[in-house]
Amino acid sequence: MLALPSMPFSRGRMLGLRAAAPPVIVDTKASSVLDECYRQCREITRQHSKTFYLSSLFLAPEKRRAIWAVYAFCRTADDIVDRIAPANERLAAVDAWEEQLLAAFDGMPTDPIYVAFADAAARFGIPMQPALDLLRGARMDITVRCYATYADLRQYCYLVASTVGVLTMPILGTLSSEALEYGVALGRAMQMTNILRDVGEDALMGRIYLPQEDMQRFDYSEAKLLEGVVDEGFIALMQFQIERVRAMYVEAEPGIAMLTPESRYTVRLALHLYRRILNAIELNNYDVFTRRAYVPFRTKMLAALMVGFAR
Repeated sequence: MLALPSMPFSRGRMLGLRAAAPPVIVDTKASSVLDECYRQCREITRQHSKTFYLSSLFLAPEKRRAIWAVYAFCRTADDIVDRIAPANERLAAVDAWEEQLLAAFDGMPTDPIYVAFADAAARFGIPMQPALDLLRGARMDITVRCYATYADLRQYCYLVASTVGVLTMPILGTLSSEALEYGVALGRAMQMTNILRDVGEDALMGRIYLPQEDMQRFDYSEAKLLEGVVDEGFIALMQFQIERVRAMYVEAEPGIAMLTPESRYTVRLALHLYRRILNAIELNNYDVFTRRAYVPFRTKMLAALMVGFAR
C-alpha cells in the first residue's frame, strides 16, 4: 500500500516539500497508478534532457521506463540544489528526499517518482548505495563553491554522474563485470561536458567547477570568469578541458561492447550526442557565457542514423 497526496502530482512535492492535503491510501498494484508515476518520470526526462530522452527511446519499454525513473530521481535532486533558497533549506530538502529514498527501498514510497523508482529497483536489482552517493554529491553543490584540483573534481563527478551509470547498469544489462568501470568513466565524461557547457550559468549561481589549478595554469582569474571574459587564456583553458573530456569518451567507449546487445545502441547514441556538445562549444568560439552549446534536433536525427548504420 502507498500513501499518495489527494491532489494532482506536483513539482513542489517532488522537491521534497510537504503536501498540504492529507494522504489517501491507494493500491500500489493498480497498474493505472504505476503507469501514471512512470508517465511523470517520462515527462521530467523529456522536458529536461532531450538527448537522454531520445537515446532512451531505443530501449525496450520496460527498460525505457526504468531509465526514466532513475533520471527523474536524479533530476529532482538537482532541482532541489538549484532552488533559490537559503543553503540550510536546500540541505534540509535533500535530507527529506533521502528519507523518501530510504522509505521507498523499504517498500513505502510516498512520492510518484519513488513509486516508479522502487518498482524499477525491484525489477532490475538497482542498488540503493549509488543513489545515496548521488545525494552526497548534491549536498556538495550547496556546500562547496569551487574545486582546487582536478582530482577533487573527479571525485565530485563520480558522486553526481558516475553513480548514474552504476544505477542504470542493471537496467541496461552487462556481459562482463568490467562494464561497470566503463560506465563510471562515461558518467564522468558526460558530467565534465555539462560543466564546460554551463560555465557561465554556474558562475551566476556562485559555483566554479573548472579546477583552480587549471585556471592558474592558463592565467585566467576567478574575477574574469565571473565577468564572463573570453580571452586567450580562457580559450586555451577550454581547449585543454575539451581535449581532456574527449579522452574520457575514448576511455569509456569500449565498455559499450560489454553491454547486452539490445542496450548498446542507446548508450552509443548518448555518448555520440553528448560528445557533440563539445563541438558546439568550439563552434560558439568558446563563449559559454552568452551562448548555449547544444546539438540541434536535425543533427541528433542524423546522428541517430549514422550510429545505427555503424552498428
